[in-house]
Amino acid sequence: MSTHVQKPGWFTVNVFNRAVAWMTRRGISIWGSRVLAVRGRKSGEWRTTPVNLLTVDGQQYLVAPRGHVQWTHNMRAAEGGELRLGKHVDTFTATEVADDDKVPLLRAYLKRWKAEVGVFFGGVGPDSSAEELRRIAPDHPVFRITVKS
Repeated sequence: MSTHVQKPGWFTVNVFNRAVAWMTRRGISIWGSRVLAVRGRKSGEWRTTPVNLLTVDGQQYLVAPRGHVQWTHNMRAAEGGELRLGKHVDTFTATEVADDDKVPLLRAYLKRWKAEVGVFFGGVGPDSSAEELRRIAPDHPVFRITVKS
């Protein structure tokens, strides 16, 4: 498994993520934003972070543009969590997508959010070849989300 991680800078942590999370907690979604809540794999306490919820062919996915970060490790351990938008909470289970199946999902994610996250994909974009997307797939975990009824 890849150990690729791109740590966020000061502006992202202290301004951008906080602003998006603040708006999302109040029910305002920015291009599909949600607050992801996942139980910590060691502490068992809820951990939250803003994410972009991707929908492709009626299925929902979470993509980790920064790589194998804390929420991805926690998601693997917890196998699910909550997606929050304002007071609305969707509890879900998560299944990690195999690298070979990520190409169309990474392409769709980059098509929608390249301006926001493109820098984390090493020059690969929505118009890149399937081979280039397959090359970066191990560096970007993707989880299929199934909302519990």
